[in-house]
Amino acid sequence: MAGLAAAWRGEPAFRLEALLTPPVLALAWMLGDGGQARALLAGSWLLVPVVELLNSAIESAVDRIGPERHELSARAKDMGSAAVFAALMLALAVWALTLLS
Repeated sequence: MAGLAAAWRGEPAFRLEALLTPPVLALAWMLGDGGQARALLAGSWLLVPVVELLNSAIESAVDRIGPERHELSARAKDMGSAAVFAALMLALAVWALTLLS
């Protein structure tokens, strides 16, 4: 719970995703045609804040090492951000394929 509280306090992207979660889950319930579709829609979205939490953890660990810029630190942060982007694209693809089929 401490990690969720820290993310809520210090990570605007996590706050936004957390605030979007209830309406997205409600939409998944309303728009999903059966349990499998609802699970795909909801699960694909819930993956996004999970990956955001992992990205925030990577950034915190890298920042703890020191303030100086280092190529490996930048790479770690960029890869964490890329993971969030990939999770968002996955959710978008699942929603599009599920609702348009």
